[in-house]
Amino acid sequence: MIHAPSISVTYTHHASEPNELGMRPMQERAYQKRGEQYLLIKSPPASGKSRALMFIALDKLRNQKLKQAVICVPEKSIGSSFNDEPLSEFGFFEDWKVKPQWNLCNTAGTDGGKVDAVGKFLESGDEVLVCTHASFRFAVERYGVAAFDERLIAIDEFHHVSANPDNRLGGYLAEFITRDKCHIVAMTGSYFRGDAEAVLHPDDEAKFETATYTYYEQLSSYTHLKQLDMGYFFYNGSYTESIMKVLDTGEKTIIHIPNVNARESTKDKIREVEHIIDGLGSWDKTDEKTGFYLVKTADGRTLRIADLVDDEPAKRDKVSNALKEPAQKFNRDHVDIIIALGMAKEGFDWIWCEHALTIGYRSSLTEIVQIIGRATRDAPGKTKTRFTNLIAEPDASEENVTHAVNDTLKAIAASLLMEQVLAPRFDFRAKTPGNGPTEGYDYGENGYGPNQCNVGVNKETGHFQLEIKGLAEPQSDAAKRICKEDLNELITSFVQDKQTMENGMFNKEMVPEEFTQVRMGKIVQERFPDLDGEDQEAVRQHAIAALNIIQQAKKKATGGGAQPGEPTLNLSLIQGVRKFCMDVKELDIDLIDRINPFEEAYSILSKSMSEERLKQVAEVIAARKVSMSEEDARELVKRAARFKEEKGRLPSLTATDPWEKRMAEGIAYLQRIVRERKNEQ
Repeated sequence: MIHAPSISVTYTHHASEPNELGMRPMQERAYQKRGEQYLLIKSPPASGKSRALMFIALDKLRNQKLKQAVICVPEKSIGSSFNDEPLSEFGFFEDWKVKPQWNLCNTAGTDGGKVDAVGKFLESGDEVLVCTHASFRFAVERYGVAAFDERLIAIDEFHHVSANPDNRLGGYLAEFITRDKCHIVAMTGSYFRGDAEAVLHPDDEAKFETATYTYYEQLSSYTHLKQLDMGYFFYNGSYTESIMKVLDTGEKTIIHIPNVNARESTKDKIREVEHIIDGLGSWDKTDEKTGFYLVKTADGRTLRIADLVDDEPAKRDKVSNALKEPAQKFNRDHVDIIIALGMAKEGFDWIWCEHALTIGYRSSLTEIVQIIGRATRDAPGKTKTRFTNLIAEPDASEENVTHAVNDTLKAIAASLLMEQVLAPRFDFRAKTPGNGPTEGYDYGENGYGPNQCNVGVNKETGHFQLEIKGLAEPQSDAAKRICKEDLNELITSFVQDKQTMENGMFNKEMVPEEFTQVRMGKIVQERFPDLDGEDQEAVRQHAIAALNIIQQAKKKATGGGAQPGEPTLNLSLIQGVRKFCMDVKELDIDLIDRINPFEEAYSILSKSMSEERLKQVAEVIAARKVSMSEEDARELVKRAARFKEEKGRLPSLTATDPWEKRMAEGIAYLQRIVRERKNEQ
């Protein structure tokens, strides 16, 4: 079996006990901001967001004079997360209770009937309603935003909302914010969207206070789970012939087969399930009570397999209900492998899952985060977990090789983004003579050094503090918030830019600053046009520092990347970051800008894909290479202006420094276009 992850993160553990109110660290952090009218909670799956909302909602009802709380979830199955909870048993001042008729996720009826129920609830003296996003949308459409004045509106899985005018829930949310007479709590474990579309308009988002709890903090607080691996693997032919190379039948596994429209799909999902079962062993029988298949392995074990792919309602409902059976939640032996297509993702709770195996490229980063979240629950005896993406290699015989190459690059982009998601939070600050150590941070064996760029770690919060010479500091509150909360959003846009990634991985002539300064600078300008130029540059520097330092830390910690077939190499970020900082003469922003952000991704790809296929990918990309566009030239000219401010001269075409030469080429290119247009007049 192949097990050579592209990312392997081992977490330091500092499990903490609930506080005197029965709150875990994430819930306590959110509760501290309970007085905010608009609150956005960003926290991973299984971190306790539902209970955090219960604490906040009860405080708003008792102490902030709100009339009612309306809880909105994306689908009915998630409504059970808000069932009654005896919070007072653990120290809180009141229990969480929802009257059965007001949990509309558990009641029968159509959306129309449930809209009527919302209306009756608003007129009642009861306090808590749970409904789906759809029921809430229809209710707002019928009753108007004013009907929800002086109430709490809580939106679970907030990434379903969008600032796109076609997104009705997003449109109504903007109306609520404009009217400004209700409270809103939004919760999500995957704030960014796969299509990089904004969830909120920047002006609306600025009104939200944010409570963030990172994956790093989440996994560091676990009692049992200590390691998370992620890897993408390429195969030839049918995936059903290759799946056993990455599947360990001793691990509790969720297999997500490809969408019928994906390249990896055979277009016959039922046969695909049969092929997987054939690879696992010999079919014995179907368990009459649960609907699970019982399959005998070659070594004599019996695997219990849940098939959620079969569309026959009676079969699938039986299997689905068996998986949700409350009495079996803590029974590790209840099921061994779940095979799914569109199910077992968001909100699906199986704490024993040790391997999330996904076949085919997934276009949405949100979907990937949700799938990984299925495997990152803490459970006794579960010390490590992994996510595997099995992807078809580009095949020369395919009609659309370009499409296959694009899927490959997008999968790599998702891997880069997940590295950012899994990493601790970085607090960057400029290195100045007046700097000193910050309380709560550990600066290593020799402590804080006044004459060096220091790396500090707060072991309680998992935050890193990193000093960088020449780093621009954000000045406005908006820029400070972006540097604190939204760097991953910028990195998402950056690595999902196809041309940027292609050049970064395969164009050896491209100067790194063209990515780090020009492309990232342009993305910042597009995303945050209201920031002034200096704040835009500060945001750009912080974003590229976060991306490049994690890439370099990974490289140092793994000795240059895992080899296929090697044992897992742990990504120890603390040691990796410190080693990177020690190995350079001086950590400054110019050095960070001179690092190709895609260098390490190419290294891993070259070890995961055959030499022949890698060459083919390079040829496809080389065929569509563009030397320079007018837009690129204008961005280079802007950078050249900064160069002149610092150096007192313009960049030279004969410079030995490749970045200076590239800026000069941008000036020359733009001058030539201007001359040509004048001659045409």
